[in-house]
Amino acid sequence: MDLRKLKTLIDLVSESNISELEITEADGKVRIVKSDPAAAVAVQPVYAPVPAAPVVHAAAPTVAAAAPATAAAPAPVAETGHIVKSPMVGTFYRASSPNAKAFADVGQSVKEGEAICIIEAMKIMNEIEADKTGTITKILVENGQPVEFGQPLFVIE
Repeated sequence: MDLRKLKTLIDLVSESNISELEITEADGKVRIVKSDPAAAVAVQPVYAPVPAAPVVHAAAPTVAAAAPATAAAPAPVAETGHIVKSPMVGTFYRASSPNAKAFADVGQSVKEGEAICIIEAMKIMNEIEADKTGTITKILVENGQPVEFGQPLFVIE
């Protein structure tokens, strides 16, 4: 397996909530496992690289402050509407290219099965389709933003 592919896979596992990934190709098999949840947490906090105790206490409020922002994303669930969630980890794009028209805009009617965005994962562009017919009332992710598995993307009413 190509070293660049392997590094990309390791980065994807370390940046995501998954704890294990196994890929089999013609030229071999790779299995990446996060060994310790505490180690995974230590890898993620880019905000506080210093391992001193005061920084850990300072990082805890930062994480707690980030939690309400994350909790704010599911808030549209309380609204009327259907949430379209990301089926994978990757980068969210509203259009097929930078100069192309967006697949879906707020106020646009979409049909079930119609492409509404693209998520790039490992250099592969994956069209994400609407799983319900309706009108898009909110777009919850900015163009070019990384997304996690299960992260809300759109609200359809």
